Amino acid sequence: MRKAPLKSMLKNTDLLAGAIPPLTRWYEQNRKPLPWRVEPTPYHVWISEIMLQQTRIEAVIPYYQRFLAELPDVQSLAAVEDDRLMKLWQGLGYYSRARNLKKAAILLCEEYGGRIPFDAEKLRRLPGVGDYTAGAIASIAYGRPEPAVDGNVLRVVSRICACPDDIALPETKRAVTGALRAVYPEGEAASLLTQGLMELGETICVPNGSARCALCPIRDLCRACAEGDPERYPTRAPKNARRVEEKTVLLLLDGRGRAVVRRRPDTGLLAGLYEFPMKEKLLSEDEVREALEAEGFAVGSVENIGKSKHLFTHIEWNMVGYAIKCEKIPPEYERDLRDISEILTDCATPTALKKYTAKLRALI
Repeated sequence: MRKAPLKSMLKNTDLLAGAIPPLTRWYEQNRKPLPWRVEPTPYHVWISEIMLQQTRIEAVIPYYQRFLAELPDVQSLAAVEDDRLMKLWQGLGYYSRARNLKKAAILLCEEYGGRIPFDAEKLRRLPGVGDYTAGAIASIAYGRPEPAVDGNVLRVVSRICACPDDIALPETKRAVTGALRAVYPEGEAASLLTQGLMELGETICVPNGSARCALCPIRDLCRACAEGDPERYPTRAPKNARRVEEKTVLLLLDGRGRAVVRRRPDTGLLAGLYEFPMKEKLLSEDEVREALEAEGFAVGSVENIGKSKHLFTHIEWNMVGYAIKCEKIPPEYERDLRDISEILTDCATPTALKKYTAKLRALI
């Protein structure tokens, strides 16, 4: 028999309500000692949750610590230079997150005196803050009865309820959020529940590999566990294939410790970051030389520095790179020459080009 849709299954919220006490007790006893949990102020929760979007916890920790050391509060974030902000963020990817942090900080200074509001509806009005981040700040930092529903929480709830609904659908997320809101506690329990759901989904009720049901504090309540097939849940429609783009990356060197680097537009993919000139398609050494000479370069040596691949959400870049010693550089490129040391220190370059940035570093 086909199971009832999620909305119907969650009209009776007793199952979720019953999971709250054992889950919060488990979290108190097993929580990871992460830096943003030491002092979960609204600012700390906000910065950490934005950094954790699409990024592993282990990768975020050193960025979080460096970020707070230089930008410890809303006011300093609002005042930071854009290039410095991008440099602090370099390597985390999804750079629009950093730009939205600064926009939100400016708005907080202008409209809230630099204070972060506790009301989830006001939080959702901040640039870059959606339902999940608003719920995380409201519940963790302020103890408000506001769920924070991300992929981890959708997976945990889907398994508790053995629900086959597609978690990629907005109505599924709304139904889960509504069901949790109906049973969410206040105060410290709200903070513990939000973090407990996150921790459970990250460490036990995991997305890849087998769920570790034997260690789960709510296994006796979980319908998917009772069925003996927790990996059946959640269900999700297949993603569209990424568009593949081919790029030839050019390290154009002038022989005096300088290289050409250009700032990308303020909107679109990798907005505001610095990149090396690129040509569409994968070119051979001879094709690179021919293309540059046609633009007015006098080319010395051309060194193949290898292939690389980078996956964005919807795009895949397949790249090959060359280090080119130039005896003459035309004016439209010459104006973008910068000292290599300055590029490495001051210019935020995307993770997609890290192989070629490393080559530049080796030239110092």
